[in-house]
Amino acid sequence: MAMDDIEICEENFIHEDCLAKVREGLPDEEEIYDLAELFKVFGDSTRMRILFVLCQSQLCVCDLAQALQMNQSAISHQLKILKQARLVTSRREGKSVFYSLADDHVRSIIDQGREHIEE
Repeated sequence: MAMDDIEICEENFIHEDCLAKVREGLPDEEEIYDLAELFKVFGDSTRMRILFVLCQSQLCVCDLAQALQMNQSAISHQLKILKQARLVTSRREGKSVFYSLADDHVRSIIDQGREHIEE
């Protein structure tokens, strides 16, 4: 989109009533930063593939690697990031570690993202 495609106001008039309402509803800078960091995690296609697989079923690292045709080391690296972002959880069962989505919010974020790009 070229800069001349962006419409701007013809006069510089500040709508103080609207600004006051906006300022009241803004989260603090720390919350905005945390939210931006969360969305960065969703910005990687490998992590998105892992999340899509985990939407279907909880799986161990071996199964995830097989499903995505990747090596376990690469999967583990991405799972660490997803776990730090509290998007996945893990549980040990014998010698296997199973991963699943942390909660239904993760599925909702993914579903809403898909709806948005399909509009």
